[in-house]
Amino acid sequence: MPVYRDEAVVLRTHKLGEADRIVTLLTRQHGKVRAVAKGVRRTGSKFGSRLEPFMVADLQLYEGRSLDVVTQAVSLGSYGAEISQDYAAYTAANAMVEAADKLTEAEGSLQQYLLLVGALRSLARGEHGAGLTLDSYLLRALALAGWAPSFQDCARCGRAGAHTAVVVQLGGVVCDDCAPPGTPRIAASTVGLLGALLAGDWTYADAASATDRNQASGIIAAYTQWHLERGLRSLPHVSRETTTT
Repeated sequence: MPVYRDEAVVLRTHKLGEADRIVTLLTRQHGKVRAVAKGVRRTGSKFGSRLEPFMVADLQLYEGRSLDVVTQAVSLGSYGAEISQDYAAYTAANAMVEAADKLTEAEGSLQQYLLLVGALRSLARGEHGAGLTLDSYLLRALALAGWAPSFQDCARCGRAGAHTAVVVQLGGVVCDDCAPPGTPRIAASTVGLLGALLAGDWTYADAASATDRNQASGIIAAYTQWHLERGLRSLPHVSRETTTT
């Protein structure tokens, strides 16, 4: 059908001409969509603020040959303003939408959409540390894409854990027999944090020490880069909060 309706989160935007904008959307039902929002940059635009990055909206779109056209937009989640007021949340959100853009290159999924919306909502509300929210999102998004890491049993042979050797190229922790020579070891508490972030165990994650958070973040960044075949440009700019726990 030439006209369709869907919920969407705005991943990124580009200027087009003097008043229009191209928006890249992750939709609930139609995967990733690139569309034109006409006149959205004019002061009197009816839905300009509803089509900014990190915003969630109920959209009506007209199906075009190369780009669809946004004809209506009703706000469902105004997360952009709250996120933009906090630098740590803003940098984390940028890394999230960049990852979502790359992970849904071929086609989107309802699970990826719901995960991203939930993560942005959590950032806007300040429910957890921005760095923890980002790391949890990355692990879970990669798992949904088919790259679920193992932080308990050996990722290579399946031997029951706990293991403290991590090889991102093999998929997570590995036993001593499978670990290549010189494989770094990490603290059991860091392994526990990685598992908590993947499972969404926020009681454990929120209580983690700064050392464990920093180690986990480095491993997650390496794991993300390995599977995406290139790093996220936004990731080095993420502001990592500290904790005295």
